[in-house]
Amino acid sequence: MKRVFAGTAATLLAAVLFLPLRAGAVSARSAYVLDAVSGRVLFSQNPDRRSLIASTTKIMTALIVCEQCNVLDRMRIPREAVGIEGSSMYLKEGEVLTLQELLYGLMLSSGNDAAVALAIYCGGTVEGFAELMNDKARVLGMTGTHFENPNGLDSPGHYSTARDLAVLAAYAMENPIFAKTVSTKTVCAGNRALRNHNKLLWMLEGADGVKTGYTKAAGRILVSSATRDGRRLIAVTLDDPNDWQDHQALLCDGFSRFALEKLVCAGDQVGTAEVIGGEITQVPVIAGEDFTYSVAPEENPQLMLSARGPVFAPVAEGEEAGFAYILIEGKAVGKVPVVYGRTSEQKQEEPERPFWKFWEKRPARNQTEDSLQDAVNKDD
Repeated sequence: MKRVFAGTAATLLAAVLFLPLRAGAVSARSAYVLDAVSGRVLFSQNPDRRSLIASTTKIMTALIVCEQCNVLDRMRIPREAVGIEGSSMYLKEGEVLTLQELLYGLMLSSGNDAAVALAIYCGGTVEGFAELMNDKARVLGMTGTHFENPNGLDSPGHYSTARDLAVLAAYAMENPIFAKTVSTKTVCAGNRALRNHNKLLWMLEGADGVKTGYTKAAGRILVSSATRDGRRLIAVTLDDPNDWQDHQALLCDGFSRFALEKLVCAGDQVGTAEVIGGEITQVPVIAGEDFTYSVAPEENPQLMLSARGPVFAPVAEGEEAGFAYILIEGKAVGKVPVVYGRTSEQKQEEPERPFWKFWEKRPARNQTEDSLQDAVNKDD
């Protein structure tokens, strides 16, 4: 363990720890900052308020294409994908592009036409593709989200939340094709020179994604990602007139204030267990896996074993022994499985001698005793 833990046996209910960043609210209606590696929430402001999300919708569109299609496939642009309102990569009916080129047009130029083309290729129809989007949202646990189109054009039934978009972006950035696409600053696609609308790629150290969005009704929406020293932070702001400044402040604060630490290593001894009736009366309890978490310098993580009390022999090395909970400020932020670190067989007690054995081993009477007994018998 990298820090000193206090280990005690206790029954513990898991809770979510939220530690806000330094004072100074962002100008967004909703905001959320997530450590994508540890899952810790670093900042939250109206995270579950449903909102129009404009072109940040295209994060889900691109993810589904990356997961379900070969991006080297080529497609002929259908009439339905030409002349779509809003931002565009200006597709022409009948031209042939690879899906990767369309992904660049989707995520760099925010092409609504590219979104429709990809939806038709992957889902058959725009409506069919929207079903795929909603299916994926359910799988990811995005309970405050519903999609009706692949590009984010305003619709009453098309919405999400800051928390859901952060979960989506963190998951999507694990896909190498998606991550490469959204981190690209400039590229040529189908004889078009495209430049990424995400200014943070030029403004912020480590910025590597993900998507901008704007409609008059939705306001300015921004989902960003930055990676430093193996840590990835995801920031989301909804309806934020100062999104570029707010994202720089949120991400820099998250990197500077928290450090990613391995608090528990697989194989660490995290406690002991009393064994009743065992040849060994106490065995070590060992962590079964690592646990890494974002921690501020002033925080003092602690460890608690789930309450199981003494166990009865036999106990086998490697056998499941419950969980160890990691606490910060008295609240659980995670848990790791634990196992017994040594075998304790059931103690074998020496059995009592049977009654017949006692008589079998009684010494024989001597001759004098026999003579006396014979005399008694004779007198009778």
